[in-house]
Amino acid sequence: MGTDSYEMKEVDGMMYAEAGAGSDATPVLLLHGMMGTVENWETLIPAVANAGYRIVCPILPMYSIPLKNANLQGVVDFVGRFTAAANMEHAVVTGNSFGGHIAAIYAMQFPERVAALVLSGASGIYEVETQSSVMRRSDKNYLRPRVEKTFYDPKHCTDELLDYVIDIISSREKALRLIRFARAVDKGTIKNDLDKINTPTLLVWGKQDQITPPDVANTFNDGIQGSELHWVDKCGHVPMMEQPEDFNRIYLDFLLRTIGPGSAAVAG
Repeated sequence: MGTDSYEMKEVDGMMYAEAGAGSDATPVLLLHGMMGTVENWETLIPAVANAGYRIVCPILPMYSIPLKNANLQGVVDFVGRFTAAANMEHAVVTGNSFGGHIAAIYAMQFPERVAALVLSGASGIYEVETQSSVMRRSDKNYLRPRVEKTFYDPKHCTDELLDYVIDIISSREKALRLIRFARAVDKGTIKNDLDKINTPTLLVWGKQDQITPPDVANTFNDGIQGSELHWVDKCGHVPMMEQPEDFNRIYLDFLLRTIGPGSAAVAG
């Protein structure tokens, strides 16, 4: 689908993807993972836009943020600046993996800006396989079994994906920031703060997630009052990529129930 399903835009020097720009419904904000991209959401974006909602995915500054700000709060602050600049100060905030960790902290710090929260494979409790282990050696034989753990079906770990990972970790400046982020994630547990989230919350989790296993999902569900947990079978850490039809169905049902229907017609 790529850019056929969304438009790349810029606001105050921050790049983002957008679809459904004409909607007057509560907008949807997507936050990708630590080494993720807009393309991680390429099936969800058109599905949500076609249902009548504005949906926006900023490119998080994982590789460009000043080194001193390469931590969880640094990215939360970026999201705060972005939502103000993009007129998204009240949105359904959605995050996968690292993006879910950021979304949860954002919901705690800015509850008035979060109409609803969706977390999928979110860090913040613990991770079995951390990003730092992926960044130790840039050869495919070492990386393949580690990147494969992201998925239930290893076919999703393509040579193209491995080349993308190698390109990132071969850059000293990028790798240094990612290592700092990985350490911040390891230390940044929010387990004891989950009761601070007081917004409708959807948890969508792969049953076979090897990075943030099912007990992580259960911990989020137990800690967030009124949350609902949906399992996706034959699915690892990125349900919106590996089982997009199931993910989209669960997601759109949640939007309809929590913020109401989208606009009848929107612009792409």
